[in-house]
Amino acid sequence: MTTPTVVALSGGVGGAKLASGLMRVLPHGTLRVIVNTGDDFMHLGLHISPDVDTTLYTLAGLANPETGWGRRDETWSFMEAMELLGGDTWFRLGDRDLALHVERTRRLAAGETPSQITADVAHRFGITADILPMTDDTVRTMVRTDEGELSFQDYFVRRRCRPRVASLRFDGAADARPAPRARDALRDRNLSAIVICPSNPYLSIDPILSVDGICDLLHESAAPVVAVSPLVGGRAVKGPTAKIMAELGLPVSAQEVARHYDGVLDGFVVDARPSAAACELDLPLLVTDTLMETLPDRDRLARETLEFAATLRKRRAA
Repeated sequence: MTTPTVVALSGGVGGAKLASGLMRVLPHGTLRVIVNTGDDFMHLGLHISPDVDTTLYTLAGLANPETGWGRRDETWSFMEAMELLGGDTWFRLGDRDLALHVERTRRLAAGETPSQITADVAHRFGITADILPMTDDTVRTMVRTDEGELSFQDYFVRRRCRPRVASLRFDGAADARPAPRARDALRDRNLSAIVICPSNPYLSIDPILSVDGICDLLHESAAPVVAVSPLVGGRAVKGPTAKIMAELGLPVSAQEVARHYDGVLDGFVVDARPSAAACELDLPLLVTDTLMETLPDRDRLARETLEFAATLRKRRAA
């Protein structure tokens, strides 16, 4: 009998935490994590893929436990030398982290795809899940603000999310195609659940859904789609989700997050702490503690999400 598989859609820190829980509670080799690459950019001549790297480091147990991104026990000799030379240091690259960016850039120049490189790194890190970039094509998240249009990293890191957001667009998405292994994961006949991790819906999940064909694959799959709200007690644990929702004129609530995914979801996981009218949704709900402060928290939420998904039927077919 073939073992069922699970696909997770994820961005950076919050999504990677749940993905790590899913990896631990599922049989080895049955989790596929499709990761946002709209944040990717070139810096100091290197191809940086922040969400993919956060996912790799988190699932390998290498992530910095204090920040959630970057590597634990990092050193900063490279950045110190760059600063002395008057170089560009607004996006900090640790010495161990730098090795991954250098190697990725070299292999891309030699003709390998992001999917091939990521799969090899995941194998070398001992990760038992498949980490799949959403596309091997170029998609870039652009943020229109009161200070003009900014690339994602300019907005998120250089400007520290201070500019007011007016709208978002995903440059290149209309011409991009799902990476082959991501497409195959969503077409798998043994797929039992699709989990949208608690990543920023607008900055992390929308770039994935914007890739031509991804939403069709979600609809065509017989597996139920379940999203975990990124809001805990009406607030984002990390990142600018609540700020962006408010600036876009949207209610900052789990209910609004579910509405944002309207037409995609078959079930929704919401935090048990007070959240504006979340239970008024016409959608099956799991109300639970979604805060993931420890590894056992991640594992518990992963189990509960999978058990919830197993109770659902597909609400919308293609």
